[in-house]
Amino acid sequence: MPAYLDRIVAAHRAEAATDDRDVEEVLELAKQADPPRPFGDAIVAASAQQGIAVISEIKRRSPSKGVLDSDLDPAAVAAEYEEGGAACLSVLTDHEFFGGGPGDLRSARAACALPVLRKDFTVSALDVCDARAMGADAVLLIAAALTDPELVAYLDLAGRCSLTALVEVHDEDELHRAIDAGATVIGVNQRDLRTFEVDRDRALALGKVIPPGTIAVAESGIRDGRDVARLAEAGYQGVLVGEILVRSVDRRAAVASLLAVGR
Repeated sequence: MPAYLDRIVAAHRAEAATDDRDVEEVLELAKQADPPRPFGDAIVAASAQQGIAVISEIKRRSPSKGVLDSDLDPAAVAAEYEEGGAACLSVLTDHEFFGGGPGDLRSARAACALPVLRKDFTVSALDVCDARAMGADAVLLIAAALTDPELVAYLDLAGRCSLTALVEVHDEDELHRAIDAGATVIGVNQRDLRTFEVDRDRALALGKVIPPGTIAVAESGIRDGRDVARLAEAGYQGVLVGEILVRSVDRRAAVASLLAVGR
C-alpha cells in the first residue's frame, strides 16, 4: 500500500529545510493577527447543547480520492456549514497533495463566525507561527509525523501564538505520547495515514483510554448520524467530517443531519 503520510511529510520537511525566516520575527507577526476564536470552548459548548460538535472540513481533493470539488468556494462552503450547525471549521492549506492554500482558510474564516483549524502537516516552528499569521484559531499536530521533542515544542509554541493545538493520534502508543506532551485536545484519526484505510472501531477503542478532562474528537470514516451518535455515546465531544460534506449537494442539510440523530 502507498505510504501516503511518509511521502507527504517528507515533502513538507524538505520545504521547511529551505525556510530561513527567523521564528521570533514570524511569531511577532502572528501575534498581530485578529484575536483567536476559542476552538476548544466551541467544541465543549456545542457538545453540551447538541450532544456533539461537528467540525466541518473544507478540502478540494485528497491523495486517495482525487478531486472532491473542482469549483469549491471556501467562503460559500463555510457559510453553508455554519447554517447547518457546525461548531468549527477545518480547512486544508496543503497545496501539493490537497489543492488548498492559506487563501482558502482566510476566505472561509471571513465568511463565518466559527473557529478555524488549519489542517496541514506541521513539521516546523514556522508552520505553527504561519497558522496563526494566516488567521487560524487552531493548528494540527500529527503525532505520527513528529518526534516527542517536536511535539512538546510545538504545543508550547502554539500556546505562545494563542492557538489551540489539536493533536492527532492513530493508536494507543501515539495517544500516550500526546498525553505525555501535554495535549488537551486530542483527535483520534480512524484513517491510517500511511495506507488511508479506515477502521471505524478505532475511535471506540481509543476513547476508553483518553483521560477525563481531555477534549476528544473522532476523525475520518464518519458516514452519517448513526456514526456520530455512536461516537457521542462513546464519550467524544466532537467529530471532524470532510468528504461526505464536501461532496454533498446540500451541505447545510448534510451537517444538520449529522446532528439530528439522538436529539
